[in-house]
Amino acid sequence: LLYRSFCTPSKDNVIICPPTYGMYEVSAHINDIELKKIPLLPNFQLNLIDIEQSIDVHTKLIWICSPNNPTGNSINRLDIETILNNFNGIVVIDEAYINFASYRSLIPELLNYPNLVILQTLSKAWGLAGLRIGMAFASEPIIDVFNKIKPPYNINVVSQELALKALDNVSQVNEWIKTIVEQREKLSTEIVLLPFVKKVYRSDANFILVKVADAPALYYFLTQHQIVVRDRSKVVLCDDCLRITIGKKDENEQLISILKKYKNG
Repeated sequence: LLYRSFCTPSKDNVIICPPTYGMYEVSAHINDIELKKIPLLPNFQLNLIDIEQSIDVHTKLIWICSPNNPTGNSINRLDIETILNNFNGIVVIDEAYINFASYRSLIPELLNYPNLVILQTLSKAWGLAGLRIGMAFASEPIIDVFNKIKPPYNINVVSQELALKALDNVSQVNEWIKTIVEQREKLSTEIVLLPFVKKVYRSDANFILVKVADAPALYYFLTQHQIVVRDRSKVVLCDDCLRITIGKKDENEQLISILKKYKNG
């Protein structure tokens, strides 16, 4: 992925939807490929009309995050299949948060769509963010290209050994996921009752997006109590929204306790 100035439309480009991919954008700049950002619809789903209008003969990739960050929702599967069926380039689905979702991965669809690439990671549900290990699932021709261009020593031996050890512990990870999902629903139910909370969006991730009366003020209040969340107010469609990662039961209870002390205005 890479970025070229919009004043040079003859160069290859990549479409990203939704437009919140920090590291992908950095890679775009480094490699000098044009990046087109397509905002989601108000319901946080794909804007298929805008995507279609943004595609030209130089568009090589369409990048989609599902479940999405920071909104937390899953992208409509039929919309993704519509793109797969009508776009001649590669469609990449970032499924970093798929383990917390109520629907299955799109990996089985690789048999039907040779232009599909699925990305997953051990950084979220597996709790191994420090290892920086991700996985790409794609058709054999695409994987052959990856093997030709990837660095020869891209994953160190220690990370490989720890990852393999973690993969032997699937039952424990499933218990962690179950607990996080339960805590996510409980936290959502309790937070939405607070007077300064306008909405808690449904989430398929390990975090929730909460719309409040004054996100910067609440963010500052929480930092004063050693609680760090993410102020996503500058993201399109996320005005006055905080992204709150689901913690342990006692951490979530502490969060609610402190939020009840907050007096907006």
